[in-house]
Amino acid sequence: MIEAHSVEQGGGTLSCEDAVAILWDYLDGELSPEREAAMRAHLEACRPCLQHHAFERAFLDAVATARTSDPAPPGLRTRVTNMLRAQGLLP
Repeated sequence: MIEAHSVEQGGGTLSCEDAVAILWDYLDGELSPEREAAMRAHLEACRPCLQHHAFERAFLDAVATARTSDPAPPGLRTRVTNMLRAQGLLP
């Protein structure tokens, strides 16, 4: 569990809860420059969030490494889509 505290950056405050909520956007490079700076400041000051970031970064790196150029078997997309629809997760 991430401990609750906040780090102030540029007049704004980023709590641990906020940092975890935007972590994937940060890792994907999808934050505004201001929000990215606040996230970097938070990670520099908060060891638990930095460890969470390191874990998620390692996960993304492992997924990228595990990718193959082999396409999925024929029909897989259709089967998965049908299963998601059956569960009400897709329209």
